[in-house]
Amino acid sequence: MTTTRTVSFDLSVHYGQAYLVDDTDDNPGYATFADDHPDHPVGIIRVEDGAALLLTGTHTGTLGFSATVADHDPGADTDGYEDIVEISFRSEAGRVSLCEWGGESVHELPELPSGPGWYRLRYHAVNMDEESEAEDRYLLQIWPKPESIPQVVKSTSAQLAYWRRAG
Repeated sequence: MTTTRTVSFDLSVHYGQAYLVDDTDDNPGYATFADDHPDHPVGIIRVEDGAALLLTGTHTGTLGFSATVADHDPGADTDGYEDIVEISFRSEAGRVSLCEWGGESVHELPELPSGPGWYRLRYHAVNMDEESEAEDRYLLQIWPKPESIPQVVKSTSAQLAYWRRAG
């Protein structure tokens, strides 16, 4: 039997940032992040030491965010989102939360199905470009998968192109 759990909430962002943090992380929202992968840049998500930096098109404000945790690859929503990227993430605790800038608010996510270990993060974005009149919104999918090379599944926005070049 497969399991998939999705939670949706309003996410407040500052500086276009939110953080996925392993529950062992002592300082959510204040981490520094390495450059993007030099050979396989994905731009809008960076992973380092049990945390992931998620970049948004909104600099400061509230946006729609959903997170799906599954015990299998739930499949990319290529029809509903303009940009989709993937990267590996290692959880020491088997539990993660999504934190707003500076740790101001923490959104608990469903428990990871395989406990501690490697997971794949697939980050979806729509309406990231500032000139868009529609609000940007995001979907983060998480499922167990051995470490693998980051990849861009779909890229259409100028924001994603910028962050991939910015390294």
